[in-house]
Amino acid sequence: MTARITRRLAVLAGAALLAGAAHAAWPDKPITLVVPFPPGGPTDMVARVLAQAVGEQLGQSVVVDNKPGANGNIGNAFVAKAAPDGYTVLYNTSSLALSPALYKKMSYDPRKDLAPVALTAVVPLGLVVNPQLPVKTVAELVDYAKKNPGKLSYGSAGNGNVTHLTAFQVTQHYGIEATHVPYKGSAPADVDLVAGQIHFMTDTINSIAPFIKDGKLRLLAVSTAKRLPNFPEAPTLAESGMNGFEAGAWQGVMVPAGTPAPIIERLNQAFLQALKNPTVLEKLRIQGTEPLGSTPAEYGAYIEKELARWASVVKSTGVSLD
Repeated sequence: MTARITRRLAVLAGAALLAGAAHAAWPDKPITLVVPFPPGGPTDMVARVLAQAVGEQLGQSVVVDNKPGANGNIGNAFVAKAAPDGYTVLYNTSSLALSPALYKKMSYDPRKDLAPVALTAVVPLGLVVNPQLPVKTVAELVDYAKKNPGKLSYGSAGNGNVTHLTAFQVTQHYGIEATHVPYKGSAPADVDLVAGQIHFMTDTINSIAPFIKDGKLRLLAVSTAKRLPNFPEAPTLAESGMNGFEAGAWQGVMVPAGTPAPIIERLNQAFLQALKNPTVLEKLRIQGTEPLGSTPAEYGAYIEKELARWASVVKSTGVSLD
């Protein structure tokens, strides 16, 4: 019996050494960073900046793979079902915390099928209008909408997206009657807003900043608690009558559940180092994106908090995508 136990312990020890060696060798090939939104959108813009810096940290290419659709759920589910070996990584957004409240049936469970790596950044939202609309403030937009009930429309990056729910809360708070027009990402929505096909939108600052600076869109307010350094003249929504309101499109990194802890830790450190890189910080500043950073455990706790928060918001708005 003792000899068997000894042999068994030796086998287990050998397996542990092999596993440790495999983790130490990671990564020995390119890593795929899945972005569950279209190329050129606000999430993609940040992900590509970080992918290059993280690749330099790890000594391997980090290739961005866009898998848009279903409010991020197509890409999220793809990673949730991938091999937990550290070579398929998810660059997720706040949509991960919205979906469980919006969909009764999902092909993955964000709590059970994905493991947190790091909270990376948050992108503020801005309330913008087509400049042909004769309004320059939130109060003027509300007044115009009430004088023209049902004639205005607002876009979003997709049904149930944070850009949709934030705009919905704005219309609900002020009693505005407007038609929601969902798009497959921010980029096509921005194009239609500039063209006057829709009238207003709450979109991420890094997506709409070029249009604001070119005078193709007019910024009425921002969603942050304080005014943005890039647009100091724009009041916050809280200043504009939505007392205490704050919202943003946060982003982070996750991997398939079961990914070895040493790999998660190494990924975490690579992203944290990237978020300290002066070149990365300057690119994020230009985009109006605020860098964050966290441990895997801190990000897990943050996700839990956001799941509860958005479940409450979705319940109050009555939005459902099933």
